[in-house]
Amino acid sequence: MGLPKVLQNSLELPVIGSPLFIVSGPELVIAQCKAGIVGSFPALNARPAHVLEEWIVRIKTELAEYQAANPDKKVAPFAVNQICHASNDRLMHDMEVCTRLEVPIIITSLRPPAEIVEAAHSYGGVVFHDVINVKHAKKAAEQGVDGLILVCAGAGGHAGTLSPFALVHEVRSWFKGTILLSGSIADGSAIAGALAMGADLAYMGTRFIATQEANADEGYKKALIDFAAEDIVYSNLFTGVHGNYLAPSIAAAGMDPHNLPEADKSKMNFGSGGNMKQKAWKDIWGAGQGLGSIHDSPSVADLVARLKGEYLDAAQSFISRLPAGAAKSAAAE
Repeated sequence: MGLPKVLQNSLELPVIGSPLFIVSGPELVIAQCKAGIVGSFPALNARPAHVLEEWIVRIKTELAEYQAANPDKKVAPFAVNQICHASNDRLMHDMEVCTRLEVPIIITSLRPPAEIVEAAHSYGGVVFHDVINVKHAKKAAEQGVDGLILVCAGAGGHAGTLSPFALVHEVRSWFKGTILLSGSIADGSAIAGALAMGADLAYMGTRFIATQEANADEGYKKALIDFAAEDIVYSNLFTGVHGNYLAPSIAAAGMDPHNLPEADKSKMNFGSGGNMKQKAWKDIWGAGQGLGSIHDSPSVADLVARLKGEYLDAAQSFISRLPAGAAKSAAAE
């Protein structure tokens, strides 16, 4: 399938900025879309519930005004993330708002979202669902999702354990929709690598936490700059689902990051950052293994421009390594 119509000719880079609990707000989303990548936010970030409509109206208005003033610019659509889990008692309310305001892209997590797909498709929206294995991917595909977000080893926040080399290949062999790849993608060369592997889009989260527009504590941004992959811990303690977190933030909360107990999965709760006094995302900072590529906290516009340069350099480098005549032969085909 490649890219759905809503994403064709609207991207400067084949990237979706993933929804980040607490961190993603209108400022970050608008900056990402203006820079030519999809910006997204979790519906639950808008609190109380009536704020969701205010955020969506603001985002749509500012992007429309920017596009009108800059007709030659590629302005990307935005997405809203819906957590499809029993602990999310706002799901139906939030999806009604998204349907009424015709949010272009809905990103769903956890349960295969049959009713969400139906609602989004009713106005022409598309649904991307995140999965960590082929079993979950097939269940979501059966519900008619337009794309699958393959959350592989090393992704920030909730993440799987499979290598992208394995998961992309297996899913691509039978799924005809859009494939998005998540996991340690933090620079332009990684974006190029995701596409070379067979994905249609790269799905980036951690890198955008360390930007000026992100609603993140300055200590969090500094930690992403100061630490690297060896400082990431994989645990299900904080929300009931395994995810990657910064070990120093766990230690700062008074726990041993290398000796964490298992969570009680029957008490999973995602709307408030978990069931513990120390809350995921607020006190316990999520991060992907690609944070070793983060050395500063620029504006989104500057970061996307840098990523684009790195992406083009990586693509050109790859082409230059092909056997003589191979590039021309491939182009002719």
